[in-house]
Amino acid sequence: MTLGIHLRCLVVSASVGIGLVVPPVVVYAQPAAKVHHRIAILGNQDSAPWEAFRQGMRDLGYVDGRNISIESRWSEGKTDRLPAFAIELVALRPDVIVASGTQAIRAAKQATTTIPIVMAVSSYPDKIGLVESLAHPGGNVTGLSNFAPALNGKRLELLKEIAPNVSRVAFIWNPASPVEPFSYRELLAAAPAAGMEILSVEGRSPAELPTAFAAVASNGAQALMAIGNPVNYKGRQLIADFALRRRIPSVFATSVFVEAGGFMSYAPSWDDLFRRAATYVDKILKGANPGELPVEQPAKFELVINLKTAKAIGLTVPRSILLRADRIIE
Repeated sequence: MTLGIHLRCLVVSASVGIGLVVPPVVVYAQPAAKVHHRIAILGNQDSAPWEAFRQGMRDLGYVDGRNISIESRWSEGKTDRLPAFAIELVALRPDVIVASGTQAIRAAKQATTTIPIVMAVSSYPDKIGLVESLAHPGGNVTGLSNFAPALNGKRLELLKEIAPNVSRVAFIWNPASPVEPFSYRELLAAAPAAGMEILSVEGRSPAELPTAFAAVASNGAQALMAIGNPVNYKGRQLIADFALRRRIPSVFATSVFVEAGGFMSYAPSWDDLFRRAATYVDKILKGANPGELPVEQPAKFELVINLKTAKAIGLTVPRSILLRADRIIE
């Protein structure tokens, strides 16, 4: 009886011993699925500022093809295409739409009231109803504004300092735009302090630019300013070449006109604005409500001068201006 119990104990002990040498079952945790976000872009043309936006996204850890996918639509100066493009992008159900320019932002807003929209660049968004106010946007739209007080006055001031004999400046703009009348009125208000007269020259489409040039030539303009709208952007080379042929200084709201041969630009840093737009996208993807993110204004400004153009039109730029320039094209 005692022996049987002892044998049974040995069997149990042996069984336990064998269990101790059996390799344990290892359960590996499955990696968490990566969140893949879809970003939609709506704008006029793929250009350097949009690359600044993409770099801003990369700096925040978002890589196209890895954890985000980017779908873009470009109007190429034909703003009537924007509403259809906006509808196409909304149908893709993106997490965020990033739009640049009043027409693109408005088209996106009309296409959706639920998908967050980030304005990479906007003019007077509060005055034209894109947002309720800069401090409290409300709705699904927020982002950056390129408007800054006294900006047009600063351009005239710089022009006068460089070319003191200039008193008549032609301004090429589109009166059909919802925002450009604001800029035009500000320019008119700033002109007397600079001792200048503003000559209105309208250009509603690229096809109207030759007529605009004829008006500039006939009204005795001594300088030319062109607002940075899609029409002028598309025709920037034509505008820069025209001013060069007329041998008059040209002033712009973005440096791409100067790169095309225009004389000077003084403007918010577009690369900085677009890079900052990426921070809005990041916040929204992390759960922020766009209606509660205040619209920010420009923080960085750039003076760009084309010295080659200055020489071609017989203009000597004071050293004091050259020292203040952020970039000089030679």
